[in-house]
Parts: sequence; C-alpha cells; structure tokens
Amino acid sequence: MRILILGATGAIGILIIRRALKIFTSCELVLYVRSVEKVPDDLKSNSSITIIQGQLTDQETLAKAMSGVDTVLSALGPSVKKGPFHPSNTPLAHAYLSVINIMNQLGIKRLICLGTASITDPADKFNLAFSVLVNAVALGARNAYNDVVAIGKNVRTHGADLDWTIVRVPLLTSQESDEVIAGYVGDGRTNTWLSRAGFAAFVIDEIEKKQWVKSAPLICAA
Repeated sequence: MRILILGATGAIGILIIRRALKIFTSCELVLYVRSVEKVPDDLKSNSSITIIQGQLTDQETLAKAMSGVDTVLSALGPSVKKGPFHPSNTPLAHAYLSVINIMNQLGIKRLICLGTASITDPADKFNLAFSVLVNAVALGARNAYNDVVAIGKNVRTHGADLDWTIVRVPLLTSQESDEVIAGYVGDGRTNTWLSRAGFAAFVIDEIEKKQWVKSAPLICAA
C-alpha cells in the first residue's frame, strides 16, 4: 500500500503519519511538503517514508509524488490562526482541482480529505450549536469559509469518478482519545468536539473499511 499524505507537517498530518505506521505493518508513505524541516527527525529517517518537497501549485512535482500511489489522504485546511487573513482566491480548492486532475490521469481512485461542517450534506438536519459555529466562521473568517465550501464542491463535482470521502470535523482539540462517532449534523448523535487523534484514527481506518465512499460524514468525539 502506498499512501500520499498532503498537509503532512501540520498537527493532524503528523498524527496521521504515526497512526498509519502503527496500523499498517507494510506501507509506504509519501509526504508532499513545503517545508521539509517541519518533519520530525524520527520520521525523516523512517525507511517507510519518502519526503518530496514542493508547492501545491507545482503540478509536475505533485504528479511525481503521486506516481504509484493507491490512496491520497489530505489534511489540508485553512489555518485557524490565520483564518481572518486567509486569501480570497480559494487556494486550497484550486489545489484540490490539481490533485483530482492528476488522480484521474494516473488512475488513482481513493481520496480521503479533511472538511468541516461548513460543507453541508443532504443528510444534515438543523442543529443550533452547529448553526452558530458555522455562521461564526462565515462571519469571522469569510475567505476561509468560502475556500472550505469550494473544496466540498470541487471534490463532489470534479472528483465524481473518484472514491472520495470528505471527513467533516467540528472544533478540534488536542485530547488523546481517538474514539469517534460518525454521522451527520443534527442526527442526535454528533457533537461539536473532536480530537485530532480521533480524526487520524478515523481516516486511517477508512482506507481499508471504505464505509463512507462518496459520503461526507461528520465525525466527533464519542
């Protein structure tokens, strides 16, 4: 199994890498990163990991990183700290267009990516807590909100031929528990909190289980 990880140097990305190495006894991880120095030393020296430096706008280098890959696992998302200052040109959504185009060219089918409750789903129902949360983001970090919404649209439309899963998250915490509930907004089960460890555990499990293909579950702390 060969997995490309995008957003690998962020807090979630590092947890995903470590979870993959723990769960899959035989796998190759390709980390596509802007800053190699942000990768922890123990991961740099791991023989199961290949690190390729490049920008999301560099399609030639990105295509080389994706060569031979079975699954693309993306933890790309707007920075919480930079939310109000996120660029207005939906850079992440445009990056996903490049990723999807290359996946189609290379015959890579499986895409699992990070989303938020700002991406709606037909199975969602009204929930006051989520409504307040999403509206707060839309008002306080409009550009980031628009980029996330555009990611969902691009994955569903341009990635229609892929086996995609958009894993939507609420507010993220640094709790160690990796137990999660998967469902939809307003289903009476989901809440507005999730540990980053829980996200990492869910997406790694989803690679083999494939329970949410062409779906956008909302996951939260159990």
